[in-house]
Amino acid sequence: MHNVLFTPAELRGLTLKNRLVVSPMCQYISENGSANDWHLMHLGGFSIGGFSLVMTEATNVNAVGKITHKCATLCTDDNEAALKRVIDFNKKFGVAAQGIQLAHAGRKGSTQPPALGGQALKPEEGAWETVAPSAIPYAADWHIPRALNRMEIRQITDDFVSSVQRALRVGYDLIEMHAGHGYLAHQFLSPLANQRTDEYGGSLENRMRFALETFEAMRAAWPADKPMGVRVSACDWVDGGWTVDETAIFAKELKKLGCDYIDVSSGGLHPTQAVPLAPGYNAEIAQRIRAEADIKVMVVGLIADEPLATGIIESEQADFVCMGRGAMWDPRFPWHAAESLRAEAPYPPRSMPCHPKLRPQLFPDRQEATA
Repeated sequence: MHNVLFTPAELRGLTLKNRLVVSPMCQYISENGSANDWHLMHLGGFSIGGFSLVMTEATNVNAVGKITHKCATLCTDDNEAALKRVIDFNKKFGVAAQGIQLAHAGRKGSTQPPALGGQALKPEEGAWETVAPSAIPYAADWHIPRALNRMEIRQITDDFVSSVQRALRVGYDLIEMHAGHGYLAHQFLSPLANQRTDEYGGSLENRMRFALETFEAMRAAWPADKPMGVRVSACDWVDGGWTVDETAIFAKELKKLGCDYIDVSSGGLHPTQAVPLAPGYNAEIAQRIRAEADIKVMVVGLIADEPLATGIIESEQADFVCMGRGAMWDPRFPWHAAESLRAEAPYPPRSMPCHPKLRPQLFPDRQEATA
């Protein structure tokens, strides 16, 4: 039997086997920006569990763009070699396509990992100077970032392009530009963080300029048959901030530049945000962006069970559902969802002995259904 969760979908030359995606999740365990055995286990486990696409965590395009000292980067040969080891393993033994989210933290950098409080680093803790569109801190007790000049803005765009080129050599199938969660591109978009008076601030057209210029340069460096998307925070959940209306316009402009999908999240820019947290809380926003921009969308946000995931796809709120903590809780979620729906999820050859149809003593109904 088939179910909407387990129908394939195409993004350019990439065919995804189902609509279940592992969202990029910062792990705060990289060493000098490089992946290690944790990433091999973490991403490798998802890659054999039946998801169609596994996203590597937000990976920063230069050292200043890191959130913490332990965040990932893709700006050195060592970074590249370490990720290639992980992705080569995932492609050899897994069943999922491999994607990477490229990012720059901007004013939200130079902090402790969340498990240690997530506050701004002190000088004795190795704090570094952060940069942003404007010299406005994330919160009152955070670092005041240095406002970027035009030359530095262009250099960051070049750093994104360099990371795209490295991602191609690593062997990724898909790239996602991070323009949400209060990080640098989102900071340019939101009037709460961007108070520039030059061509990168003020009007919506100007506030979108950095993100659009950077995406266009990234797209030009990425093969035409490989998909590229953008993670957005669709609204700031703060009066006077970035809005869903603006996100829809942004999505239309991205589509003109060759963007294949929008990955819809929300919030993260301002500490006073009032996010209405609930299972699937971004789905209605994703549906609106999907309709108004006529573009495929992924959606993330407390999606952790099959009925909710199925409902989002069936109601055409999104084309894909992204799972973060839910995937960590159940790295074989696609297998389990497929069993409840009597559908088929992909299994790598070495995992086939556990397939229910090969265990009739434990799954007699499944045996009859596939006989």
